[in-house]
Amino acid sequence: MTMLPAGTERSLGLVIDLDICVGCHACVIACKGWNDAAYGAPLSDRDPYGAEPEGTFLNRVHSYEVVPEEGAAQTVHFPKSCLHCEDAPCVTVCPTGASLKRAEDGIVLVNEAACIGCGLCAWACPYGARERDPSAGVMKKCTLCVDRIYNDALPERDREPACVRTCPSNARHFGDLADPESAASRMVAAREGFDLMPDLGTRPVNKYLPPRPKDERVDVLAPLLEPVAEEPSGLLGWLDRQLGKL
Repeated sequence: MTMLPAGTERSLGLVIDLDICVGCHACVIACKGWNDAAYGAPLSDRDPYGAEPEGTFLNRVHSYEVVPEEGAAQTVHFPKSCLHCEDAPCVTVCPTGASLKRAEDGIVLVNEAACIGCGLCAWACPYGARERDPSAGVMKKCTLCVDRIYNDALPERDREPACVRTCPSNARHFGDLADPESAASRMVAAREGFDLMPDLGTRPVNKYLPPRPKDERVDVLAPLLEPVAEEPSGLLGWLDRQLGKL
């Protein structure tokens, strides 16, 4: 594991582009798969192939139909996980100190050895980002794949959260939101990224980029489609190259 130099402070988090998220749930599957293997005990599943499957997930995607005041209705896919808030209410209410926010990189974690599974953090979180794993009897949440991002045993390109590494539409980005010159911060500034429910005062680190009106999305999608027409091997060849980046 790579250790940060003393005194180094960052705010690591995600930037999620709602304009190009296609709701494929690849991020959900990647998160579940990685954390089943790496997050202590595997995340629980109950009756996964039955009529009412349930399980513990650290990342979910919700889909909504949005009807603007002017224009046609749009479907917006909304990924949701822990936002690693600067003023995290889950940390404040935890009676054992199991919920904590790291000073060196701003990641909010759960010390499972100290967690009693009381659920107060889930009650305090306004974003519904905490889940109690019934098998382990403790609260679980997104860790920003802390075991990946500092892992020198992994190739450098893999040292980012599993959800970001897997997203096929490149709708998820990872970076230091405390650094105004980081790629993530520049993206937020250029696209007027926003906080989720800012009136609550939690100051989430994760940012969302707003969806564009449909008539403005043509220019965004056109450059992505050009390589398909220009590449001799066609669409399948182009898709193969994109998958090769994962």
